[in-house]
Amino acid sequence: MLKHIVMWKLKEHAEGADRAANAREMKRRLDECAHIVPGILKFEVTLAQPGLEATYDVVLYSEFENKAALESYAKHPTHHALVPFIGAIREARQCMDYEVQEG
Repeated sequence: MLKHIVMWKLKEHAEGADRAANAREMKRRLDECAHIVPGILKFEVTLAQPGLEATYDVVLYSEFENKAALESYAKHPTHHALVPFIGAIREARQCMDYEVQEG
C-alpha cells in the first residue's frame, strides 16, 4: 500500500476570492477525485479547523493499493483539471509518498 499526503498553504487572496473561500472550493474539487480510478483505498480532504493547530490550510490524506494506482490518479483528466486552480491559489505545497508493508 502507498500513502500519499499533500498539504497546501493558500494565498490570502487569489482568483477573486479569499483564503477561506478558496479552501472550500479546493476541497469540493478534490473530493470529486475520491473514486476516479481503481485502487484508491482512502481519500480524505480536510481544512484547517479554528482552535486547532495548523500551519497549512488544506490536507489530502490518501491511500492507494500500489504505485500504479497513484500514477493513474495523477494522470487522470479530473485530477489534471485541478492543477491550474490549485497552482493559482497556493502559496506553498508539501508532499510525501511512502510505502507501507501490510501484515
